[in-house]
Amino acid sequence: MSQRQRKWLIMFCASLLCGSVLLPAVAAAADPASSTTTALLKKAVDGSWRTPAHKARDRYRHPVATLRFFGIKPDMTVIELEPGGGWYTEILAPFLYDHGHLIEAGSPKFEARIKADPAVFGHIVKVVPFSPPLRIALGPADSADMVLTFRNTHDWLNHSPATLAAVFKSAFEVLKPGGTFGVVEHRAKPFANAVQSAKLLHRIPEDYLIALGLKTGFRLQGVSEINANPKDPENVNVHRLPPNLAGPDSEHAKMKAIGESDRMTLRFVKP
Repeated sequence: MSQRQRKWLIMFCASLLCGSVLLPAVAAAADPASSTTTALLKKAVDGSWRTPAHKARDRYRHPVATLRFFGIKPDMTVIELEPGGGWYTEILAPFLYDHGHLIEAGSPKFEARIKADPAVFGHIVKVVPFSPPLRIALGPADSADMVLTFRNTHDWLNHSPATLAAVFKSAFEVLKPGGTFGVVEHRAKPFANAVQSAKLLHRIPEDYLIALGLKTGFRLQGVSEINANPKDPENVNVHRLPPNLAGPDSEHAKMKAIGESDRMTLRFVKP
């Protein structure tokens, strides 16, 4: 089955499961970003504040294309969930610096990273506690233009399906009508057991997240293969792949030849 055939089958089955109707543009990319938005994204991605190690991953994570697909604009209020090492924060903060706002939902310890580099993160970044399932609220209802999560959903599912569902609900509540929930996640084989895939491989099948988004009340605005990797067999623990290469030395060459994990890229919209 080709990637295109798989994508349509997954979306069709997910819509049947949820009794929801997908938007007409479900398989299409978002409207092309303006030249100004694209230029600002490229400027942020090319910034001298980004480490060579972070820049080396651009060919797998495609930040400009991914954020364009999500429909980001420089005057938005954007919430990033659990930013980890700040790979995307280093791009989002400069992009939103002049006209937007960036809320980092995660550990309070991340605030030290923000304060350490005011030239990059400036006045626009706010850190709010977020630690599912204990702290899930993201802010006042209908207050954000965009919520983004990059490769976190498997961690919340590892805690429990209810925790992942609660995060989706929280994202829905904080978004303004018409707001976007952008999701990037390591992809498991279609219709695999989601809980087992998350636990053993740190992956989730695409159909599971689409169905959850629709059940939460989102409309599926778009599905993209921007972050796909057809070399990835989707049955390997993602930590054995680059950049971690957590397996034995004997398999490193094989894992490097595969590259980083195959990833789904989903754009949900709050009606």
